[in-house]
Amino acid sequence: MGDFNLALVIVAIVVCILVFIFNVYLLINYQHPDDANQAYFPKFVVVFGLSIAAISILMLPADVANRQACRHAIYNGACNLTLPMKQLWLAIYIVDAILVFFVIPFAMFYYEGDQDKTIAKRLKSAMCWVLVTAIVCALLLGILYGLAGKADFTVRHLSSATTSFPNSFDFNNGQQCIGNGARQCSAYSANASSETTWTMRATFPEYVVALATIVGSVLFTIFGGVGIACLPLGLIFSFIRRPKAVITRSQYIKEATELGKKAKELKKATDALHQEERSGSKGRKWRKNVKAVEKEVLLLEDDVKALEEMYPQGEKAETAWAMTVLGYLAKLILGVLGLIVSVAWVAHIVIYLLIDPPLSSFLNEVFIKLDDIWGLLGTAAFAFFCFYLLLAVIAGAMMIGLRLVFVTIHPMKWGATLMNSFLFNVGLILLCSISVIQFCATAFAYYAQATAAQEIFGHNLQSLRGIKYLYKYNVFQIGFIVLAGLTFVYYAAFGWRRKKPSGRFQLSS
Repeated sequence: MGDFNLALVIVAIVVCILVFIFNVYLLINYQHPDDANQAYFPKFVVVFGLSIAAISILMLPADVANRQACRHAIYNGACNLTLPMKQLWLAIYIVDAILVFFVIPFAMFYYEGDQDKTIAKRLKSAMCWVLVTAIVCALLLGILYGLAGKADFTVRHLSSATTSFPNSFDFNNGQQCIGNGARQCSAYSANASSETTWTMRATFPEYVVALATIVGSVLFTIFGGVGIACLPLGLIFSFIRRPKAVITRSQYIKEATELGKKAKELKKATDALHQEERSGSKGRKWRKNVKAVEKEVLLLEDDVKALEEMYPQGEKAETAWAMTVLGYLAKLILGVLGLIVSVAWVAHIVIYLLIDPPLSSFLNEVFIKLDDIWGLLGTAAFAFFCFYLLLAVIAGAMMIGLRLVFVTIHPMKWGATLMNSFLFNVGLILLCSISVIQFCATAFAYYAQATAAQEIFGHNLQSLRGIKYLYKYNVFQIGFIVLAGLTFVYYAAFGWRRKKPSGRFQLSS
């Protein structure tokens, strides 16, 4: 037993180190050249936040493995020698909430502050904004916890009659209990009026996690429902829209000239917006135009990339074209596999969560059978499905952000991502990771039973006053399925079309 626990601790430490190294690698390769050798505090927040998000996703499989450590114990208290998963869960998600609501906003306010101001003034301005946010959040949490920070459990008084112990046992389908009396050995013949509500106050950390989960669940339902469909379909349609052959030089010059004209128009619009900003006329119309220009720039960059793919240049042009073809084939393969996983997710939600009683435990049984083949195979598959759900949330956020002008766009691009975009996406990932874990703990309740996550995100969270009705009537699951279906229909009908820059912005001057 001790050897198993020691191995689990070693694996956890090694995984944490690998996650940290991988996130540093992402930061170095995704960061914009303008942020090189500066903005160290936002970079630390990015790496730390990504590490917390990844570790939180991996903790659910670790929780299952930790439960198995004392499954075959032959003495009482063996589970006390395993990892303190409940305390680790609460610590991770309290840190998660602090990062999302305080640290990341502070880093963004500081990074986006006026560069002409001194460091002290930028720190003061960012601290003021965060302090106001902290006061408002503290008051809101305190009031909500005082008024509704209780869990209501429905209980029934059970009782059964007793009888003298017989000399011989004679059990059959007609007589399943001892004695010839009321046969209340199951104690389920108690009067329904004996049901009552047992109320207990939740701990404050659990309540903070619950509220953060609700906020994340709203975003998760929207982004996850959209992303579970657009993630695989986007890869498949990307293959369908791929360049079929290399274009001629004359075609390249013609297309490049058109893109150059659009780039000049955007440059003119950007200069005019900068002039309006300096003059102090930053109204609602100005902000709308800024977001419209940002959207046009992203679409123009996509067209430039597509043109470079259709006409590779340089000494290794043939190699570049071969890599482009292989890349689109990889997208097709990943898209088909992703579509299978998405269909499995949707089917599992309908079969196991929305139908009462469940038709089947479906993926739960798959993970258990994989564990029987090899101890960690089911756990690895379990972790993959959780990670896929988080990737679907990110894909859904990017799809919605690119189609709605009023959504602030923070794209992640290789070698061209500013720190404010990094911080925004890290905050989104952290906020949704809480809901992803809670959703997975519910969807795979049979496989993850008797775990600390099940205790926190299952019974306690789904019994909190006011919040429990959202889970009782499966609001998030139904919303997830509806959005997934609508996105599938929309994406299948219109997703193959390439969005072209529209030039829809109206300058004040």
